[in-house]
Amino acid sequence: MTTKVHSVLIIGSGPAGLTAAIYAARANLRPLVVEGFSAGGLIPGGQLMFTTEVENYPGYPKGITGQQMMADFREQAERQGAEFITDDVWGVELGERPFKVYVGEQRELHLAKAVIIATGARANYLGLPSEEALKNKGVSACAVCDGALFRGKDVAVVGGGDTAMEEAHYLAGLCESVTLIHRRDEFRASQTMQRRVLAHPKIRVLYSHVVEEVLGVEENTVRGLRVRDLKTDTTKDLTLGAMFVAIGHTPLTDLFKGQLEVHDNGYLKVEPGTTRTSVPGVFAAGDVADHVYRQAVTAAGTGCMAALDAERWLGAQDD
Repeated sequence: MTTKVHSVLIIGSGPAGLTAAIYAARANLRPLVVEGFSAGGLIPGGQLMFTTEVENYPGYPKGITGQQMMADFREQAERQGAEFITDDVWGVELGERPFKVYVGEQRELHLAKAVIIATGARANYLGLPSEEALKNKGVSACAVCDGALFRGKDVAVVGGGDTAMEEAHYLAGLCESVTLIHRRDEFRASQTMQRRVLAHPKIRVLYSHVVEEVLGVEENTVRGLRVRDLKTDTTKDLTLGAMFVAIGHTPLTDLFKGQLEVHDNGYLKVEPGTTRTSVPGVFAAGDVADHVYRQAVTAAGTGCMAALDAERWLGAQDD
């Protein structure tokens, strides 16, 4: 058990967590970053560690791998004075200050005057072995992130909500064609989004179909999809260059259940225009509180906000 009380403890090491670490370190707050070890679901470097090529982050005109970009972020935070623990958080107590954060399987206690939560969210996938084998090789959960890689190709979007509609419409502006695959007879998306998609000449819809297999595992790149018609119980193969899965995201908020307010969709609530959560001294940045944009650059922006919010809050507490 430790008796040291950290000024700021950051949970998570994606763009939000590492940007928060850079700003907090420059403010001489000596932040401790618990970056994860994946056993508890928190991945060091966040979801960008599964992205082969990042082409839309400012400052990298030739693109960069997600792994290298996160390594650059981490090196910068470390050079500024941030301290890192490569392990998972297994529990938190946010009812009183200093806040208690339990790290590793041994539940080592760390105390903090302020906590920044940057645990992110994970994309929901179909659960197919072939899908897993081809992630970032033509299987993606983010059209804005990866769509440009498939410019001029035939692609598919799986889903039936507003996100699927947005992804399909976005990809239709880049790709030769978009096949929207939905397991039901009707969409859950808003009528406005449906009309927009159904009227687009480059988007076709397969209702009552499910993806049974992603083709191309042997070639190590997506070559198509095997889909099943749920009404006729027949299958057919589609020749496609990519599959975008748009069936939602799950924010990594289990640690904070019953302690912080969340939206109906599970994302942490923050005061509009800030990163302040329902508990004073606890801040949230990145995808754990953002169910709209979910981009590296917006996550980094809120990481900056969280560090500044924490610094000012600590100052107001005479800390």
